[in-house]
Amino acid sequence: MNPLVAEWIEKAEGDFATALREIRARKNPNYDAACFHSQQCVEKYFKGILQSATIPFGKTHDLCVLLDACIQMYPLWEAFRLDLEALTEYAVAFRYPGLSADRDKAKMAVVMAKRLRKTFRLALNIEEP
Repeated sequence: MNPLVAEWIEKAEGDFATALREIRARKNPNYDAACFHSQQCVEKYFKGILQSATIPFGKTHDLCVLLDACIQMYPLWEAFRLDLEALTEYAVAFRYPGLSADRDKAKMAVVMAKRLRKTFRLALNIEEP
């Protein structure tokens, strides 16, 4: 695997671990962080996939933009668009005062990230740890 692709995946896995840790925390869970890191996990997996295919991508947090860049290679991923729209909001929505995530929203974000992560790992031929 290309070293830069491996680094994207490593970063994505770090975000996934953080999202899981926050959703499972018994004391002081940070649901905002669980949502943010779920979005970041998916974003970094997308960028790893694009990097592996040498498809250029700009600086974006919009998961649907990244999906559009991948859709020719993986047309069935169109089925993920609604989840990606929801996750895209979490790149910014809960990082600043005004809105906060609750447990249900955080749990859904982690579930979406888990499902997408599995799909991306299959596409990259990466076995589950």
